[in-house]
Amino acid sequence: MSAADGGAGPAMRVGHGYDAHPFADVAPSGRTLVLGGVRFPGDPPLEGHSDADVVAHAVIDAMLSAAGLGDIGTQFPDSDERWRDADSVEMLRQVSALLAENGWQLANADCTVICDRPMIAPHRDQMRERLSSAAGGPVTVCGKRTEGLGNADGIVAHAVALLLASGGQQSARLANGGRQSAAVEGGGEQ
Repeated sequence: MSAADGGAGPAMRVGHGYDAHPFADVAPSGRTLVLGGVRFPGDPPLEGHSDADVVAHAVIDAMLSAAGLGDIGTQFPDSDERWRDADSVEMLRQVSALLAENGWQLANADCTVICDRPMIAPHRDQMRERLSSAAGGPVTVCGKRTEGLGNADGIVAHAVALLLASGGQQSARLANGGRQSAAVEGGGEQ
């Protein structure tokens, strides 16, 4: 049962996502480093079945986790050739639609990218725009260096997402311990 049709559970949920990919030893022909939907030509690409966008993947996992809909491997298995070299921002767009079908909408997500290269700050606004548009809600991104503690072999990303039950029933569900109130059934925004 989904959140929108009165399923038991809170009107908001938090999920955490994580992803890591190593840099490719030999860059496949035409492969470019992609982070948050932004291309970084000249930087070594990451290994992965799709475009290996660790930022988008961490956000996807956070959103799926909050909704209780598995993880990126459940929705986009690397055993399925449809997802080879897939655009991860498009995958994020599909996850947003899946969440809406299950009665959830993104309130916000935040992603921390951990890498010594490339520099995230000059591209942060473009990443935020691409991710927010695909996710259906605000997504913020920040970059952190390892300060010499390692991670020169790849890039890591952590994300957290807050989802809201869609349908305008959040207050009534919270007051009823997550159950739909008969008094507000079919009601509008509160």
